[in-house]
Amino acid sequence: MIERIDPEPGQDEKATLLAFIDYHRATFAWKCDGLDAEQLARRSAPPSDLSLLGLLRHLADVERNWWGRVIGQEDRPKYYFDGEPSSAFRNATADQAQVTEAYANWREAVAEGRAVAANADLDQWFDSRHGRLTVRWLLAHLIEEYARHNGHADLLREAIDGATGE
Repeated sequence: MIERIDPEPGQDEKATLLAFIDYHRATFAWKCDGLDAEQLARRSAPPSDLSLLGLLRHLADVERNWWGRVIGQEDRPKYYFDGEPSSAFRNATADQAQVTEAYANWREAVAEGRAVAANADLDQWFDSRHGRLTVRWLLAHLIEEYARHNGHADLLREAIDGATGE
């Protein structure tokens, strides 16, 4: 059972942003919960490569990239990105070892993100390929990223087994 905690009103800005990103992370995990490798890898509709497993792999790379490579300035490879925007999706297959790895990578990247964000100042600047950005911008961007992909995940999950929910 995935626990989703509604963000509390009246918190300061940082606590609100952190609560919303965690809410969206939990929502995504909830959409994937209880599915086997074949279901997670099931494509939405040809010719699209979109699948829950592809989203899981993509979000692992998104988290790792922003928190580790960009803010942490650590030069390390992404998990799945091979230079092509759809690589996390294109190479997602119904292999249980791949699913296990994807969950482990995502959880690792999320844990790193939580640790970095907890110690970051919202006004902290960092350089990225998008220019100079703040941690505040990054948190807003990640909330948007998860919210958009949670919409995809909702449709994918409903097509797999009929499960619906916010």
